[in-house]
Order: sequence, then structure tokens, then C-alpha cells
Amino acid sequence: MSHAEINAPEVLQEVQAAFLRYEKALVENDVQVLDELFWDSAYTLRYGVSENLYGYKEISEFRASRPAPALNRELVNTMITTYGQDFATANTEFRRDHVHGRQSQTWLRTPQGWRIVAAHVSLMPKAT
Repeated sequence: MSHAEINAPEVLQEVQAAFLRYEKALVENDVQVLDELFWDSAYTLRYGVSENLYGYKEISEFRASRPAPALNRELVNTMITTYGQDFATANTEFRRDHVHGRQSQTWLRTPQGWRIVAAHVSLMPKAT
């Protein structure tokens, strides 16, 4: 088995741009862009803080019905890794007010561009 090139510069730059586009859409609650960046498939999933969403339709319905409070946040410890030309992961921690959480995304190059095929969001325990 041959090994895929890790973090080929041009691929890494593409995924970083897609990740930043997602982040901008998230803090601005741009549901259209958020929907666009998830792969439109029954295989796509998103595990949230209090919801498990299976398939693009459930994810899209969640976004459409979610209230849009102040979503600005600071990202820390962001790590994006590409594997070959068509697959990547993005992991980050976020801080908003007194909340500290983490987010992971699995990205796939599709004919429409880079799309999230799996995502996970969870909160970190409060430091004592």
C-alpha cells in the first residue's frame, strides 16, 4: 500500500480556505453557506452538543430551526491535515464567553468542491 502525501501545500491551502469559509458562515449564521459545505448525502452526520443528526436533510433542518445567538468565538489549537488530494480532517478548540469546546470535521473533495462528511461538536469540562 502506498502512502498518501500528507499536507500537500496546495491541498492544505484549499482545505484551510474551506474551513475558514465555514467558520465565517457559522459565526454569521449564514445557513445557506453552512448547508452548502456539508455533503448532500444520507451518509453525512453531525454529532452536536445535544443532538445527533444523520444525513444531510437532518443537518439542514437543524440549521434552519436553530436560534442564532451571538456566535462569535475564538479558535485555538486548530489542526488541519490533508491526506492525498481528496481527504482531510480539521480539528479545533473554541472559546466563547465562559464556554470551551471542541470541533472536528472530516472533509472530502467532491465534484462540487470540499464538503464536510462528518462533524462533531462537544463541550470541555469547566476547569476547576
